[in-house]
Amino acid sequence: MDDIAQRLSDIVARHGPEALAVSTSQWNTQSDNGLGRRFMNLLGSPNWISGVAMCADNTAAINRMVYGWFPYPDYPNTKCIVLFGHNPKRHSWTPVYNAIRRAQESGAKLIVLDPRRSENAEMADLWLPLKPGSDAAMCFGWLKVIIEEKLYDREFVANWTTGFEALRARVSEFPLERVEQLTGVQAEQIAAAARLYATSGPAVIPWTPVTDQQRNSTSAIRLMCMLRAICGNVDVPGGEVLHGFHPDVVHESELELHGALTEVQRAKQLGSDTHPAFTYRGMAALREPSQRVWGHEWPNLINGCYMANPSAVFRAMADGAPYPVKAFFTLGNNTLMSFANMQLIERALLNQDLVVALEHFRTPTAQLADYILPGDAWLERNCLSDGFGWTAIYRPSQKVVEPPGSCRGAFDFWSGLAQRMGMVEQFPWETHESLLDERLAGLGMSFEEFAAKHAYHMRGLEYRKYERTGFATPSGKVELHSDLLDGLGFDPLPYWRDDLPFDTEFPLTLFMGVREDEYFQTGHRHISALRARNPEPLMHISPADAGTLGLPEGRWVDVETRQGKVRLKTAIRLEMPAGVVRVPHGWWLPERAEGDGTLSGAWIHADAQICPDDADHLDREQGIPHLKGIACRVSAVAEWE
Repeated sequence: MDDIAQRLSDIVARHGPEALAVSTSQWNTQSDNGLGRRFMNLLGSPNWISGVAMCADNTAAINRMVYGWFPYPDYPNTKCIVLFGHNPKRHSWTPVYNAIRRAQESGAKLIVLDPRRSENAEMADLWLPLKPGSDAAMCFGWLKVIIEEKLYDREFVANWTTGFEALRARVSEFPLERVEQLTGVQAEQIAAAARLYATSGPAVIPWTPVTDQQRNSTSAIRLMCMLRAICGNVDVPGGEVLHGFHPDVVHESELELHGALTEVQRAKQLGSDTHPAFTYRGMAALREPSQRVWGHEWPNLINGCYMANPSAVFRAMADGAPYPVKAFFTLGNNTLMSFANMQLIERALLNQDLVVALEHFRTPTAQLADYILPGDAWLERNCLSDGFGWTAIYRPSQKVVEPPGSCRGAFDFWSGLAQRMGMVEQFPWETHESLLDERLAGLGMSFEEFAAKHAYHMRGLEYRKYERTGFATPSGKVELHSDLLDGLGFDPLPYWRDDLPFDTEFPLTLFMGVREDEYFQTGHRHISALRARNPEPLMHISPADAGTLGLPEGRWVDVETRQGKVRLKTAIRLEMPAGVVRVPHGWWLPERAEGDGTLSGAWIHADAQICPDDADHLDREQGIPHLKGIACRVSAVAEWE
């Protein structure tokens, strides 16, 4: 730690504090109580990134632009649930799976939109097998039906929205015949689903990581917000609730000290000039409304509402433009394999003066680090969870055993580094538990007392809070037409970017990012019991496409895009639609010896190397990659073991 602090100090002296970039997983961030951002803000670096750029944070930021918070579904009271590509299972997303099943048992309808005939599609009242990446077009179709047939909440629209007539005009550009062409779903099915959602009573469209990862992501997320709003499903029982802050618990956003980062340094945040949506620049207009409605100026929902753009960070690390980034810390985040354009990320890591990984394992990323610091595991630390700032529900997670050997957590890393770099007064907590005690002081109890007494804690839910406070937007209303986005140089209304031109050399469509049951992200492949269940990376393909390509079950193939290629094993699946292949996320081989140039198999199997991050494949407002509809081709491998 002494050496890391000295080397970082030297880099800051030479290049400025913005020369430090940090990448974390949301799980690690949840355990550091905001201290990582606190350290960076006090140091002066705005260049924090995370996988949440493609998983919930980007949704949270766009939701805030529409109605000032990221709403959470009221599953127990809802009458209709809409799943866009999301497929919660009994053993994965278990609480959401259970909530959906209980709602169905109480009579709620289920609409599933998914190219695959997923487990939830099997249990749905309506299944719409839309094309990968066509979520925004589908939402336009629903809005067309709902507005044309006057199925919306006219009183709410009149009193609590801005830009409805402009939205109506934009929606008129999407007759169902066009939406059918764009989505591959029959117009009659689209209309039936729209009517079911609009007329079933309070309904929910839960967050879905699938919509986070498309070149039309911002428009699709905004359109989902608009469906909720015009149908009267925002902040009502059975709809989607704007939680706000718990009044008696210190939120991580307060501990992060975003106000300590100067305007000059905020303006240096990488990517904020081209893709500002979840950066300081994109969120600036929401500071005053957030203070007015929620009593806090910097609500950092899902830990990433003030985040740099990942691709821009990696380009600065690799090429020094617009300025050099020369120190990189990665905490619980296998960075090399967690973002688009793995080729760029490796170049970026190799061009650093200092790389530090706080990790459990020698991941491919850690193998490129100067220091690998052994991190603690979740059963080895106490933790306070609030759904990553999304909800006002706090749950304790209690330490079961002490971390072994020299394993330490994110608290120890950031506190130790801060104290070595002159921030002793701003990091006064002697232990992680003393910080947790401070956060809970408003409840009049310590963390130990809280954990003993409460499985969870929240104040009673209030509904329709906007009637008292307005929405946390500049207008105080739901902004269907966004002056905020207009001011940033983007279309103030949702829009549709046409599909990428058909590529005759790459005739199939790639659907990536779906997790496998045995593994979480890039982890767990070293666990023998799980690996025995799923020993090799599988490409899912339809029987029709496998037949055309002459691929038997179990044949090794190369799946190739214009970005790169990855080697996988053929798995023929009935639920896969023709023309679409599914690539698993996060494969590497922990058992493979280091030093052969493959980074333990990552350069053979990892999906990040076939995902491009050029302008055509990035969402315009957010700059996140298109993972649901990349052109690809599949070719058999003659001999390979």
